[in-house]
Amino acid sequence: MKSRAAILRGIGQAWQVEEITVDPPKANEVLVNWKVAGMCHSDEHFVTGDMVPPQDLLDLMGAKFFPFVGGHEGAGIVMEVGPGVTSVKPGDHVSASFVPSCGRCRYCSTGRQNLCNFGAGTLMGHMITDGTPRHFDKDATPVTMMAKLGTFSEYACVAEASLIKVEPDLPLDAVALVSCGVATGWGSATKRADTQPGDTVVVVGIGGIGINAVQGARMAGAKRIIAIDPVEFKREKAMEMGATHTFASMAEAMQSVNEITWGEMADRVIMTPGVLHGDMMEEAMALVGKGGTCVVTAISPMTENDVKLNLFQLAMWNKEVKGTIFGSLNPRADIPALLDMYRAGQLKLDELITKRYTLDEINEGYRAMRDGENIRGIIVND
Repeated sequence: MKSRAAILRGIGQAWQVEEITVDPPKANEVLVNWKVAGMCHSDEHFVTGDMVPPQDLLDLMGAKFFPFVGGHEGAGIVMEVGPGVTSVKPGDHVSASFVPSCGRCRYCSTGRQNLCNFGAGTLMGHMITDGTPRHFDKDATPVTMMAKLGTFSEYACVAEASLIKVEPDLPLDAVALVSCGVATGWGSATKRADTQPGDTVVVVGIGGIGINAVQGARMAGAKRIIAIDPVEFKREKAMEMGATHTFASMAEAMQSVNEITWGEMADRVIMTPGVLHGDMMEEAMALVGKGGTCVVTAISPMTENDVKLNLFQLAMWNKEVKGTIFGSLNPRADIPALLDMYRAGQLKLDELITKRYTLDEINEGYRAMRDGENIRGIIVND
């Protein structure tokens, strides 16, 4: 079938809305009509090249990265299923899961679905089911689908392992947000940082993920939630979501955090800036108090290896640094759980959406994100 999709053809280029061809689903695959796509910062990292594999690695693998259909945060409706699909049927509403879960590997079987072995292939090549392509541009060239989802396309062929059935009465824009940004931020605070009642939590970077780390910290019972972002609009939104203090930079926050904690500093620091560079970690770790935790959630350039860190203080103050993907949550369990919290009025989702866009307005939406005008923009396909 034919589908309109936003395609990236190289680093530094704009998204181009073109027609692609989507082949029917094969075994363990599903044809999805994506209704809503979240405009996550992760897709911007392909425009800047931060998440594009180095050319020498691509050459070694004999792989091509571009053309590339973006979008990994989304919600849609099942149109058709291939042989062997059992968890969804045509007409079902589904959430995307940018981390697939096979349910059988070592990580899935030990409750760490966010580390499923299927995830290793989601940024390269073709289908994770059989390694062959289902999506082609106007020149019949296979296109790479972001996280094997490509929610910036009206239709996509997706592995069953990358979809989670949701209740049909839930708004699809809320479902889309939970599929990445909300879960990643909320889990960074609640699961990976293990925020406890009475903690002091610092969140650095208030975008689509950081704002939900603020929500997670609030729901976990943090006493103080300090939101740091240079954009005043984002600091104001953080206060609406539960922040108790805001600052424009880590440097500006340092003395105040020292004062309000009586010198103990933060129990948890969660790093969610738009792009994380190694030199930012020195200030982040200075905000962490004795026995405290720094969670690294944000994306860094793939080839960046240098980090500035005081190793003496890391050891002598018993601090720790943790990485996380998907907030260390389990997609199949936690996406429905978060939607239940939304239904109960405990988790704010509607308030996260700054503006809705059509697919043709995708470049305007990402300009607004870069300029700090959006917490989260979404693309809606009627």
